[in-house]
Amino acid sequence: MLKVYLSGEIHTDWREQIVAGAEGLDVVFSAPVTDHEASDDCGVAILGAEADKFWHDNKGAKLNAIRTRRGIEQADVVVVRFGEKYKQWNAAFDAGYAAALGKSVIVLSMPEHQHALKEVHAAALAVTSEPRQVVEILRYVLTGALPS
Repeated sequence: MLKVYLSGEIHTDWREQIVAGAEGLDVVFSAPVTDHEASDDCGVAILGAEADKFWHDNKGAKLNAIRTRRGIEQADVVVVRFGEKYKQWNAAFDAGYAAALGKSVIVLSMPEHQHALKEVHAAALAVTSEPRQVVEILRYVLTGALPS
């Protein structure tokens, strides 16, 4: 079974596309919490309110890091999606962490971000622009089959 962690942008359905496309493959997926409010507010919801937004965000980031680190460390493959609307600094951090751990990294990004992501792309084993390409990579890795 191939363990795949789906990291990065949370505002589109790219994860659902990959999971649906990989149906029938021996793959298990994991991901960060993709409910933006829950992810932002988990620290204060669990550990108590903060008057200063910095500490509010700090608590949430640290709790989310527990989940993210575990997901990346347990994964065989880490897919990192960079979307168009926001600067996903966390996605770049996840890609670097995964690469440092020797994980196989697949980047999913838009061609117009090639220059901004050149170092991340250089560390990846594959750079894709569409979720279906990620599915085809997973299919190839697991079965050796090329797209028909």
